[in-house]
Amino acid sequence: MDLKEKLVSSFLAFENKGGLDLDSNVHSIRSKAILNFEKEGFPTKKDEEWKYTSLNSLLKNDYSLFPKTKKAVEFKNVKEYSINEIESYTLVFIDGVFSSFLSDTTHDDCDVCVLSSALTRPKYKMVVDNYFNTIAKNNNSLTELNTAFSVEGAFINIPKNTIVPKPIQILNFSTGSEKEVMLQPRNLVVVGENSHVQIIERHQNLSKNAVLTNAVTEIFVHKRAIVDYYKIQNDTENSSLIDSTFVSQKQQSVASVHTYSFGGKLTRNNLEFYQEGEHINSHLNGISILNKKQHVDNHTLVNHKYPNCESHELYKGIYADKSTGVFNGKVIVQQAAQKTNAFQQNNNILIDDGASINSKPQLEIFADDVKCSHGCTIGQLDESALFYMQSRGIPKKEAKALLLFAFGNDVVEKIKIPQLKTRITKLIAKNLGVNLGFEF
Repeated sequence: MDLKEKLVSSFLAFENKGGLDLDSNVHSIRSKAILNFEKEGFPTKKDEEWKYTSLNSLLKNDYSLFPKTKKAVEFKNVKEYSINEIESYTLVFIDGVFSSFLSDTTHDDCDVCVLSSALTRPKYKMVVDNYFNTIAKNNNSLTELNTAFSVEGAFINIPKNTIVPKPIQILNFSTGSEKEVMLQPRNLVVVGENSHVQIIERHQNLSKNAVLTNAVTEIFVHKRAIVDYYKIQNDTENSSLIDSTFVSQKQQSVASVHTYSFGGKLTRNNLEFYQEGEHINSHLNGISILNKKQHVDNHTLVNHKYPNCESHELYKGIYADKSTGVFNGKVIVQQAAQKTNAFQQNNNILIDDGASINSKPQLEIFADDVKCSHGCTIGQLDESALFYMQSRGIPKKEAKALLLFAFGNDVVEKIKIPQLKTRITKLIAKNLGVNLGFEF
């Protein structure tokens, strides 16, 4: 049987496994989701939203859906993938299973724990029932697939008037205990009024085996709350990630999602912002540095529904060898959303002739009193600038790397955690293949 049939036939066994609360609303949501997935199936290039990204090579694998073999993972095995220079709450998942040994959770001033706990404990039932799958529902077949199999991931609930004292790291590791594995992590983040939180998320394959991760995150940002969310994507050549993140914002809130894509076979980022009030600020930033035959597809949506709001979107890409980039950004300004200020920009550099980028920035404006702009640039390095640097004694390789780093630096400068900025800077230098000689 193909992967779709395997997933559908495995759903009943999944629902009756692990003592889940089958009387909860989540059970009903899952059942509807699997029916929707069965009807729609996996997206193809015939779908406009997937015109430049094919999943065919991934769907040929015989993925294990519920890894049975457990591999012991120690801190020394995963230390390099976390930001150890800072104190943080940490949620670590090994092959989709929460590792309490490697994690540091809390229930003191806020709840930083796991979704499986929230799904089964009455204490969190109201939160889950009010928020779970309310902005991700009926989005696309892959989101429906994740909803159908969602049981584990991060559950972050920040009460109002709370500044979380340290960042939260969500680390998902695959050990390669199975030859081919498919993981379905699900994160739920609720940030109360006047609260502030910083979150770092990473998916990492620790082996050479094939991994397909279909992740969904829902983020709810209430009045005057501030959320900074960072995604580090620097995985192995046999790892593919479909990451769907949905953000719902209330009035006067500020939400930022930063995406750094440096590795992986195929990466698809679906990022959607829904503004549900006035005086909202939304920030979407991303940088991709690819080589070989890597493929990154960034799909974004900002839906302006109310007046006096802003959105700022900046994505940059550097593509070498036969890598492929896709950017499809859509900004919708509803008729009631007067006084909207929306900025969208996608800039790209193609280093080699075999590299390509498909860029489609879009504006749909139904209001008449707005300031909206969008644009795209695709080019190569400035040869005159490269020659000038070489004439000053800088070797060509280092000069090239410095120009490329400067090209993406305005995205890096938006990072608000100094230690994370250092880590991203080092990853950029590594992916550019040089030691830039900066003081970190």
